[in-house]
Amino acid sequence: MEQMALAAPGGDHSIWALFWQAGWVVKLVMIGLLVASVWSWAIIVDKLIAFARMRASLTRFEEIFWSGQSLEELYRTLAERKTSGMGSIFVAAMREWKKSFEKGVKSPISLQNRIDKAMDLALTREMERLEGRLGFLASVGSSAPFIGLFGTVVGIMTSFQAIAGSKSTNLAVVAPGIAEALLATALGLLAAIPAVIAYNKLSSDAAKLGLRMEGFADEFSAILSRQIDEKVPLRAAA
Repeated sequence: MEQMALAAPGGDHSIWALFWQAGWVVKLVMIGLLVASVWSWAIIVDKLIAFARMRASLTRFEEIFWSGQSLEELYRTLAERKTSGMGSIFVAAMREWKKSFEKGVKSPISLQNRIDKAMDLALTREMERLEGRLGFLASVGSSAPFIGLFGTVVGIMTSFQAIAGSKSTNLAVVAPGIAEALLATALGLLAAIPAVIAYNKLSSDAAKLGLRMEGFADEFSAILSRQIDEKVPLRAAA
């Protein structure tokens, strides 16, 4: 049999050779796991860079915002460009502020609610961007070991069938076939372990960035609330 011929003593037992000697089902499992691992690392590197940029962006915005610059001037500057993070939240709030005063504000409470809603929506969009594709890492981390185990089970079944056909239980004959099967489990762990570690770290980092933006939204909401009280005296609804 081909399986037993390939598993003959003295053959090439390198990882590459074990891959080519495996059955087509095990090969598909290995290829799928390798693709998932490569894509996971691409996401990990991309997210690490994106999160580093976001942290730097938040720090720069906080420095500008608390420098005493006019909010109107800052809004005009940011409204003309694509913003993210705190800048996006700030622009959303200021846009709602300006639209409301252009139309005339009758209720300061309703204006405050609209501004808070606008900032909440902007914050939600930013969190969706931060957490995008992290679900793939979670899926790889949870499913890759089982996919690898499936390949191992199929490979061992094939090896045992070949052993039964050859009627030989010599360790030198059995070991290569078992090694081929176990390679699938190794690749499953190779894909899963970095994905799980990265998912936990990146999820924690995203949550911390979200808290920073949420804290800014609360502070800015308080600032606008004071401005609303000064410009729109509280009065009973008609």
